[in-house]
Amino acid sequence: MTPQQLTHFADMGFIVLGGLVTPARLQRLRTAVSAQLAAGAEPAEYEADLQYPGAPRSRAAAGGATTRRLLQAYQRDTQLRDWATSPEVTAPLRQLLGPRIALSQVHHNCIMTKHPHFSSSTGWHQDIRYWAFQKPELVSVWLALQAEFADNGCLAFLPGTHDLALPPDRLDDSLFLREDHPQNRALIASRVTPTLAPGDVVLFHCRTFHAAGSNRTDEVKLSVVFTYHSADNAAVPGTRSASLPSIEL
Repeated sequence: MTPQQLTHFADMGFIVLGGLVTPARLQRLRTAVSAQLAAGAEPAEYEADLQYPGAPRSRAAAGGATTRRLLQAYQRDTQLRDWATSPEVTAPLRQLLGPRIALSQVHHNCIMTKHPHFSSSTGWHQDIRYWAFQKPELVSVWLALQAEFADNGCLAFLPGTHDLALPPDRLDDSLFLREDHPQNRALIASRVTPTLAPGDVVLFHCRTFHAAGSNRTDEVKLSVVFTYHSADNAAVPGTRSASLPSIEL
């Protein structure tokens, strides 16, 4: 990244990078992801399991078999592994995290889906809320496999919140930002909702508050996301973050 891009990430906690994926690679990734979704192989996470706003009430309800995430993406297909370890990904990450980086097999490492009619919305949260590392310094790399915009549930970010310490009363019991809190309403008003073209990539810090709406279109939205950390930033022993070894690149 350029010095200007590095400054943007440092100030905002996220950055959109366009043009990292060639059309040929994008098509290969789409094919691989579509095959994985059609197969529906476990491990997977379903909308009904999370009970976020808009999700089916149970797996037995209409849309209850709607997939939200296909987990363990790195192990699923060569195309996904090649992308996750490509210089297009690792070069900017080394600028942010240092020369030795590792891919977490536990957090993200997934194919993200947003299905019409049965996709849920996700409130404002920091990914680090359920992760446990020696330092809260991880970066996720989100690849849009097709256009992402407000109507199909794209990501939105609250700039600069990766450097913001909030008192507990501004969060609910699940560590989502309380939208009824007066100070939070002002913070949410600063939201930035980038529109992504196919092949665009978003890098975002694990402490940056972000949210995503439901898919109100007629087409499934597919994305791929992996999370990385410096190789010397170890997961806390005995936590879910340490349940699978990270892969040093």
